[in-house]
Amino acid sequence: MLFSMLRREAGRFATAALALGILALPVQSDTGLTAYSQALAVAAASDAAVATFYRTHDYATLWTGPQDAARRQTLLTVLAAAGLHALPLERYDANALRDAFRAVQTEGDRGRLEVAMTEAYLAYARDVASGVLVPSSVDPSIKREVTRPDPMWLLARANAADFADFLADLPPDAPQYAQLMKEKFRLERLIAHRGFGPEIEVASLQPGAEGGAVVQLRNRLVALGLMGRSATQVYDGAITAAVQHFQLDNGITADGVAGESTIAALNSEPADRLQSVVVAMERLRWMGDADLGARHIWVNQPDFTAQIIDNGRVTFQTRAVIGKSDPDTRSPEFSDQMEFMVVNPSWSVPRSITTKEYLPMLRNNPNAQGQLQVVDGNGRVVPRNQVNFAAYTAANFPYALRQAPSDDNALGKVKFMFPNPNNIYLHDTPSKSLFAHEIRAYSHGCIRLADPLDFAYTLLARQTDDPKAEFKRYLDTGRESRLDLATPVPVHLVYFTAWPNAKGQMSYRRDIYGRDAAIFRALTEAGVVLGGVQG
Repeated sequence: MLFSMLRREAGRFATAALALGILALPVQSDTGLTAYSQALAVAAASDAAVATFYRTHDYATLWTGPQDAARRQTLLTVLAAAGLHALPLERYDANALRDAFRAVQTEGDRGRLEVAMTEAYLAYARDVASGVLVPSSVDPSIKREVTRPDPMWLLARANAADFADFLADLPPDAPQYAQLMKEKFRLERLIAHRGFGPEIEVASLQPGAEGGAVVQLRNRLVALGLMGRSATQVYDGAITAAVQHFQLDNGITADGVAGESTIAALNSEPADRLQSVVVAMERLRWMGDADLGARHIWVNQPDFTAQIIDNGRVTFQTRAVIGKSDPDTRSPEFSDQMEFMVVNPSWSVPRSITTKEYLPMLRNNPNAQGQLQVVDGNGRVVPRNQVNFAAYTAANFPYALRQAPSDDNALGKVKFMFPNPNNIYLHDTPSKSLFAHEIRAYSHGCIRLADPLDFAYTLLARQTDDPKAEFKRYLDTGRESRLDLATPVPVHLVYFTAWPNAKGQMSYRRDIYGRDAAIFRALTEAGVVLGGVQG
């Protein structure tokens, strides 16, 4: 599907590529370095993989020999169409390479051009398979580990008979990537024409309202494909239903009322949405073709949900609270393996919370936060009357704080563990009222679940006939207990503000941490241009 879309969109580049002549410059066969191989060796010296490949292959050509015409044409066509993937066209610059072929006069020119083609190929292959950016360089809270394709493997594959198919298979094979590309093309067409029409010029509208602002609302909903054409000037049932549909697709409380957040989202332009789509494509490239797991846990932070997915189908979903928007408390992005759950957990208060939040309280009132135990370096509970809190600062406070299992424990009845250096996990919480909020960014980074017990039952159902009874057996002890998962489950903490739903229709979310904006700025600085392919 993806390759067919690529071919349709890229077809107009084929004519330009076919216009390239086949180089037929002679190659000397003596055992010394020819002008070609010497120029190639010098040009490749800064890249160990490229230099090694050509040296071990006796400087045989991949692109610039008469026998390389089909491979050359295939690569130049793909490079010219790289903008379809929202990649930086100038990084590979097919036009400059075509011009260089026409300008070749010497064997030295050919050696340098051979390396230039290889560098463009490797850059494109790396970018389309694993992303343009280094995630942590954009935002240190993006802990995503990116696997880059091995350049020696890429060079070996360039020499294979199925090179065209290989290039087509480099982008992520997740169906969502093809759906995002399709949405990219749709939005670019909208941008080239009329967009979504005039904005809605009022802050909010209620069902039953009449007049010009309702017409603007109606026209926006029609342009978004959420309702058929209508002449109504009344905020009627059809408009209410369309507003609810829009709200569901955008993570807004689906009450059918066009309040401030709904109007703001409705007034988003195709270019705003295109940015979200382009960033989502880059995020999927970071994940590459990594196996998400037939069963896996998917926590999409801007959606404030945690899902259990079995063979591509959501089998359980619950609302989630994520980290606050402060840079120190944002939930990170990474993948790991959930190995066990802790029933009746105690809470070891993180050092940052202990020193920044609780120590100032304890200086003023040593009995504050009485549910917390003071623990020394040997793990022993220290009576509070033996500690002079006023004598310590954040830098020299020698104690830790811990909350024993209880109904009021900050972790609730269960936490789900995937041991990681970020000390992030999923857990229960006694603060249930927060799940009623539309935007749920309140934690110190961990993910709180609205329905943690049902989440546990779903995970345990694979290893016991009565998951509720199995969980209750641990819960009823009142003691902290470890309950292992028979098979570890991959867990992915992700951040997608554009993502297709189960029907393939695109849904959008707020960029609550500003991460997408930062990634898009970085992509722009790298040379990505919105609005389609630049020829």
